[in-house]
Amino acid sequence: MTTTGRDLLPTEVEDPSFTTSCGRRIAVRCLRLVPADRPISRVTLDVGRERGGVPGTWAALTADEARDLARLLLLHAGLAEGGDASGEPSREGVASF
Repeated sequence: MTTTGRDLLPTEVEDPSFTTSCGRRIAVRCLRLVPADRPISRVTLDVGRERGGVPGTWAALTADEARDLARLLLLHAGLAEGGDASGEPSREGVASF
């Protein structure tokens, strides 16, 4: 199996990560594995170490799983901003994809 490494998705952002207000760095990347019989692609989510050095965690998601996570994150961001519980998040402050 050959690994092509962490390929950045086409974006204008050079660093596909950010640091949360509690100091955890979250990175999102595309991981592509190229076995002889079938290529595998995953969206990786890496939650880095805490300030105290406690190891973080990561997940490798299929494209559909990544979309489901994005939908849930947007829903809950809208609720946190004072949106209603109807399932429609507030679009204020949400960048276009």
